[in-house]
Amino acid sequence: MNAYDIIIKPVLSEKSYEGIANKKYTFKVVKSATKTDIKRAVETAFGVKVAKVNTVNVQGKFKRMGRNEGKTSDYKKAIVQLAEDSKAIEFFENLM
Repeated sequence: MNAYDIIIKPVLSEKSYEGIANKKYTFKVVKSATKTDIKRAVETAFGVKVAKVNTVNVQGKFKRMGRNEGKTSDYKKAIVQLAEDSKAIEFFENLM
């Protein structure tokens, strides 16, 4: 797997925007990815140095459309902390 197979998309929420100032970025990743895989993928995709990776397995929410009930899919979320001497990720700087 290459870096773009592991990282699915960035998570853009109020809580994730607060972390951008401290070089903390949140990504939706493949469920089978380990912290080491995520670290390598972020470093190669964005050319930065990662200090720490935290992961969360997010359970899907129950949804209802009329009579039908269903559930959104489960996913894995990774919060990546960059090293102090590392540059920021350019994609997120345009959002601020």
